[in-house]
Formats: sequence, C-alpha cells, structure tokens
Amino acid sequence: MARAASGSAHGSSAKAGCGSGAKHRFVFVDRLLATLVNLRHGTTHDVLACWFGGDRSTITRIGEVRPLLARRGCTVAPGLRLSSLAEVIEHLGADGRTGIIDGTEIRVRRPAAGRKDRDKFVSGKTKQAVKSMVFTDTEGRVLFCSPVRPGSYADITQARQLGLVALLANGPFMEILADAGYQGLGAQTGGRVVTPPHRKSRRTLPPGTRSGTSSNARHTPRGASASSKASPT
Repeated sequence: MARAASGSAHGSSAKAGCGSGAKHRFVFVDRLLATLVNLRHGTTHDVLACWFGGDRSTITRIGEVRPLLARRGCTVAPGLRLSSLAEVIEHLGADGRTGIIDGTEIRVRRPAAGRKDRDKFVSGKTKQAVKSMVFTDTEGRVLFCSPVRPGSYADITQARQLGLVALLANGPFMEILADAGYQGLGAQTGGRVVTPPHRKSRRTLPPGTRSGTSSNARHTPRGASASSKASPT
C-alpha cells in the first residue's frame, strides 16, 4: 500500500516540461525546402533523406506541402497570381503567347500489397511513381502544376481530365508546345497544341516491293523471302 501510494504520488508530481518529448527533426521549413527541391530538380526521396538526415519514409511527408503550394498558385507579376489552369490559359492567350506542357514523374514508395489500384502506380519510366502535368512559359517559368496522379496515367489522359481541351476550345487562341505524349490533342483543339509528327517506319523498301506480314514470315521456308511468297510470280 505504501509503495503504491508513493508511486501514485510520484506519478502525479512528475510532469513533462516545456520542450520535452520526441523531437520533430523534419520540421515544416525542411519539408517546404525538400518539396521545392523535389519539384524543381526531380530529386528522389533517397537523396532527400540523405540531405536532411532522415529516413525515406519521413521524406514522403512532402506530400503534405504540395497541396498548399498548389492552392497558393504561381506569381508571374507583382499583384498577379495564377492558381488554376483556366487562369493560365487566359493569361497567355491575352497576348497570344506560347506555353509548354509536359508530364513529370516523382518516384514514390509502392502502396502496400492488397491495396486497391496498387498496379496503377507502376510507370513505364520508373518502377513506382506519381505523375503531374507542369505548364510553363517559353522562358521556363512554372505557371501551373497539376495534382498528382498514379504513374500509369498517360500524359494525354491527364491533360484531358484537367479540362485542357475544353479550355482551349472556348478560350483565346494560343499555341502550346508538347512532346509526343500529347499527340492527338492538336486535332481536338484546332491546332492549338503542337506536337512532333508521328514517327515513320525506319525500314525503307524498294519501289514496287510489297512488305510481308508476320503470318507470311512464319510460313516462309528457309532461304525464301517473305516478299516472294506474298507476291508469287
């Protein structure tokens, strides 16, 4: 009884002092800096973990900062801040300026096994990633960065889901430069999205020669060409 009483008395008198407890090493300022470095240079979480002296799982907390930056928008001039894709289209279209869009991938940890849509985070460029569409001007200044999507999303699919086609069709005339991942938007936007031409086949055949199909090739005996079988004389 005496021991229990002394223990309870000791517990009631022992209070946590100011500043005691677990130390949060990855504070908000560090998270903000890590987020900016990650978005600007595409630095992986492993490298950021080494820089800030933490674990890779801790670096994933930069996802808490991205929505704050997205709502804040991008300042392009004193007193002018763009916070949506519609505002970017209106801003560039007012002067007929050219914009540039591209999809950027950020490597992340793959969701745990059994989670729904786990395979959607597997990308063709990296093993596990999330993707965001970045809109810049011709000088490389970032004007808009979309919310992230799983890495399996195609660039053109993400642009359509963001409403880019409708904004260009109903907005002022302007040109947007894009890579081959956005081929097809040009026809849907009246030529406002400019992409590289489709690649042509590297194989050039002599004039008057028919190319053999895969089925012809499978049934062609050794020593005979597929073209000779496809067009017998």
